[in-house]
Amino acid sequence: MNHVASNPHRIWQTPAVRHLAWLCSAGSLTHSALRLDLQPYLPQDLDKRLAYLDHHPAPLLAHIADNPRPRLGIYFERLYHFLLSDILKWPILLENVQVRREGRTLGELDFVVYNRDEDRVEHHEIAVKFYLGVAGDDNPSTLWYGPNAQDRLDLKIKRLLTHQCRLTECPEARQLLESKGIEQPYPRLFMPGYLFYPQDGELSAPANTPDSHCCGEWCRAASLAEEHVSDWIFLQKPHWLGRYQSPTAPDPGQAAAALTAVQWGGPPRLFAQMAPHPSGEGWEEIRRVFVVPAHWPELSRSG
Repeated sequence: MNHVASNPHRIWQTPAVRHLAWLCSAGSLTHSALRLDLQPYLPQDLDKRLAYLDHHPAPLLAHIADNPRPRLGIYFERLYHFLLSDILKWPILLENVQVRREGRTLGELDFVVYNRDEDRVEHHEIAVKFYLGVAGDDNPSTLWYGPNAQDRLDLKIKRLLTHQCRLTECPEARQLLESKGIEQPYPRLFMPGYLFYPQDGELSAPANTPDSHCCGEWCRAASLAEEHVSDWIFLQKPHWLGRYQSPTAPDPGQAAAALTAVQWGGPPRLFAQMAPHPSGEGWEEIRRVFVVPAHWPELSRSG
């Protein structure tokens, strides 16, 4: 049961709570046996809790402010910490702890938690990712690139499953856990995000990605004109997380300026097409589109 999908058009007053609600319901990008599905663990009254938090957001906002670094990954970690500690009520035993060997960092444990529902210690590796599907020119395979095309879905999942999720198996991690009185944890992977499909062609989802994943579209900047983006908003982080909402109508000038920057060879940018909310209060996202420059992903890979 999805505890936060009963009203997809709910109006959120606090963006951070909207992001947290998305985190609770977003589909995973991998079918791995280690995949953490939050749905069985979310409280039955989650909808009411989020509604209360939306009108009394001070605890969440203070928690996020503890680590104000602007990177989306750090923001996502703070939301996940809040989910574990304040919604699931799972004790966090370790967080962002480096595992080292002879002065060299082997990796970092994102979270080691006690799962009260399963009565066991778990090691959670988490990531929120955004990938654009590109069909191969000389082969039938599709590769899924991040906006920075040095990041790729298949390589990221391989790294997570073969290295990061197995980090607690190495002697140095075992010694670290034993020194803190923590039993050997069960590995879990939490990896929500979006896959973006090309507007000018049809691609199938990766074989190991659930059908429930969030999705959007991508296109090249040269295929768009200013009139095409008059009802679009240039999405800046952390608003990549979940359906965007705004109390005011889109500013065509803002979207046009962002589009021009991409047309001149700037990095890919994410946009949301907006429509009036069914209630008549404000505007909401109805689709999202990544716009990329002419030579992406080749230019991004070489850079």
